[in-house]
Amino acid sequence: MIVAGCDIGSLSAKAVFMEGDTIIGSGVMRAGIHPAESAKQVMKLVADNAGLSLTNIGRVVATGYGKEMIPFADAMESEIVCHATGAFWNQPEVRTVIDIGGQDAKAIRMDEHGKIIRYLYNDKCASGTGRFLEVMGEALEVKLEEMGKISGQSTEKITISNQCVIFAETEVVSLVNEGKPIPDILCGLHHAMASRVASLALSIGVEDRVIMTGGVAKNSGLFAALSTSLKKTLHPMKDIDPQITGALGAALIASRMGGK
Repeated sequence: MIVAGCDIGSLSAKAVFMEGDTIIGSGVMRAGIHPAESAKQVMKLVADNAGLSLTNIGRVVATGYGKEMIPFADAMESEIVCHATGAFWNQPEVRTVIDIGGQDAKAIRMDEHGKIIRYLYNDKCASGTGRFLEVMGEALEVKLEEMGKISGQSTEKITISNQCVIFAETEVVSLVNEGKPIPDILCGLHHAMASRVASLALSIGVEDRVIMTGGVAKNSGLFAALSTSLKKTLHPMKDIDPQITGALGAALIASRMGGK
């Protein structure tokens, strides 16, 4: 039976199709303002790429910010459970998962069976989220996918003192006007954001192995900064896009639930 996980976040829509224990298709696209439409589009994208029809899907589990708006979902599950499930399937030795989404950051601690012991998330402030990076990228006229590479060229440490997105943006503009190099500013932003996320994770206890999930995990600058802040080796997902981890977890849950 073919099953699917559909993860509709505030910034991106993701879907994963599985048959048995094998991923047979996945996709990521920008989310629109209507979660239901974003869900339909990303599911169709994956189906078309896999040469399938949506009628081939036996069960769909939804997760993410827009999960309650997906009309064709058979069940819903929290992002916490889905990211933990996806990460544990990918690397059973994982004990801590850190996910930075578009509008929140999550820290999850698990036992050797993949059972969630503790978790904590911040959805009250954008400073530790993907939205923070998006706003700063717009201010610096740097694309999100280029931030990691550019920050790697930094030669001078700059401290970004403001945690609030609005004030941090003003501080960044001031640094640009002072003639500070963009790589140094980006590196400072990554370390400021990493410090906030690390504080969240450390409050529940960080145990090896630590995996970072979500689209922000593809930012090498933040990935390195978070490793430094945690004082732990941070591991990437193996052989899959970290951005689809939540959708993967949802698909695994759909598979374990069986058919309709």
